[in-house]
Amino acid sequence: MGETTVPILPCRELGPVLGFYCALGFEVPYEQRSPNPYAVVRRGGIELHFFGMRRYDPAGSYSTCYVRTDDVDGLHREFRAGLKVAYGRVPVRGLPRIGALRDTTFGMRQFLLTDPGGNCVRIGRPISDDQHHRPAPRETFARALHHAALFADARDDPAAAAGVLDRVLALTDERPDPAQLFRLLVLRADVAGRLDDAPGAAAALERAAAVRLSDEERAAVRDDLARLDELRRQGPGGV
Repeated sequence: MGETTVPILPCRELGPVLGFYCALGFEVPYEQRSPNPYAVVRRGGIELHFFGMRRYDPAGSYSTCYVRTDDVDGLHREFRAGLKVAYGRVPVRGLPRIGALRDTTFGMRQFLLTDPGGNCVRIGRPISDDQHHRPAPRETFARALHHAALFADARDDPAAAAGVLDRVLALTDERPDPAQLFRLLVLRADVAGRLDDAPGAAAALERAAAVRLSDEERAAVRDDLARLDELRRQGPGGV
């Protein structure tokens, strides 16, 4: 069978949305201004359609779709590079924005990309045959990481993520293992930057860099190590 599904997503204006996707390496094979605004963007096997709505509020959008790829790491790297060229920085908050690359609890390695129209494009590849949602971990620090990452990325609520992280990092009756501590601190630095809290980001980065990890632990937190390097290059208040 030759069926193909194509998402048709709303936006207030086509121009900013098309510029965004062009920065990511998409082409615009079709654009219509009247009688109704409509356009198509395409990159390899990814095709998205957009229609304009004058009264549409991008900040209140719930529109989303999922793109499966064999090379989620490569797309994340290329998209970030394209956005940095187009915007002079990598936007990680507001509209548009691109999220961190993470292994999820439902068997996908993914990142979230939100365009100027407020549409969230989730891009990932399977890392498990089981893509059912697992329950939140019971262990204190794994649970905190789980919920903080959801607040930071899926819900774009860095303040809520910071609250979860601060509470668990302040515990005195329990202590995270080094890998957990490192991941907690890197995420705390990440969300501090999104909140324009440069001192908080700097403090979390310094603490994370001081955590001693074994080779096995470093392998387990490879994404967080890459994020630490990136945050340090950007500076505590940079994006």
